[in-house]
Parts: sequence; structure tokens; C-alpha cells
Amino acid sequence: MLEQLLQLDTELFLHLNNLGSTTWDAFWMFYTTKFYWIPLYAVLLFLIFKMPNPKIFILTVVVIFLMVLFTDQVTNLFKKVLVMRLRPCHDPALEGLVRLVKPFCGGEYGYFSGHASNSMAVAVFSGLMLRYRYKYLIFIMLFWAALMGYSRIYIGVHYPLDVVSGMVFGALSGFLFYKLDKYLQNRFRMR
Repeated sequence: MLEQLLQLDTELFLHLNNLGSTTWDAFWMFYTTKFYWIPLYAVLLFLIFKMPNPKIFILTVVVIFLMVLFTDQVTNLFKKVLVMRLRPCHDPALEGLVRLVKPFCGGEYGYFSGHASNSMAVAVFSGLMLRYRYKYLIFIMLFWAALMGYSRIYIGVHYPLDVVSGMVFGALSGFLFYKLDKYLQNRFRMR
């Protein structure tokens, strides 16, 4: 059963990865680079900052930092200790079949995708945090995170299962840290 799932995952990866073209490579490399999303993160922080209490904003920033740290560390635990699944661009069985857009492949292991988990965590957290003021923001953020996940397949560094698992973990993390933030805000207000 697991063998069949991994085989389907590999076939889907090769299909999606090979749909790419040099026309779109620059776009997807730009999209997948976290540095270029700093303005988006700044806008989200600004929208969250518009809260009535600056101390609660600082508390929320700490929770966001902890959320990103948590998703990063759990991702690394899965990649380097628990699963250790080779990235498709490091898999000798796929040599010559992977369309690697990046100049380098990245770490040896890829299950699950840190880009997918972090972006989905940010999407769910910020979407829930701001949903009362910006009704459709959560849908925009979920779409942004899904494209971030796809970009990892496009550039050749993650299987679809790596991306989907990362997105599920990220969504769960974003939701749990949103709940933690609300709990801490309520405790802070009671003081």
C-alpha cells in the first residue's frame, strides 16, 4: 500500500514538474523565494498591529515567531530524523527525469516541505486573525500558500505528498497557534 502511494506520488511529481517551461521558470523561482515575500509579511503585521492594545500586538508577534519556529523545527525533525525521504532531485532513480529549476537541490531530505508548512501556517493564522475586518483575506492567503506549495514541485525539490503533508501540518499549526494567541490575549486582558 505504501509502495503504491509513493509510486503514485512519484508519477504525479514527474507529470507536474515536467509541465514547466523556461517561460515560467523565473516566475516560480521568484514565487518560491521567501525573501521576496517580506513585504506581504510586513503588510500582515501592519494589519494585525491595528489592534487596540500595542501590548497584545507584541504578544501576537511572539506567538507568530513561536509558530514559525515550531513548524520549522518539526519539519526538520521529520526530514532529518523520522522519515528521511530523499528529495526527488537527490533520488538516483529519477536522475535525468527531474526538471530542476534551482541552481542547487537543497538538503538531502524533503519530507515534508518547510515552505508549504510555514506558508500555510501563516495563511491560516493571519486569515483567522483578520477575518472579521477582511472577510476574504483567508481565501487569498490559502491560495497564496497553495501556490507556494506548488512552486516546490515546479522547481523540482519536493514531491506532491511532501507538499500536501506540509500544508496539512501548517494549517493545523496555524489554527493551534491562533487558538493559543486568543487564549493568551484573553488571559492578558483579565489582568
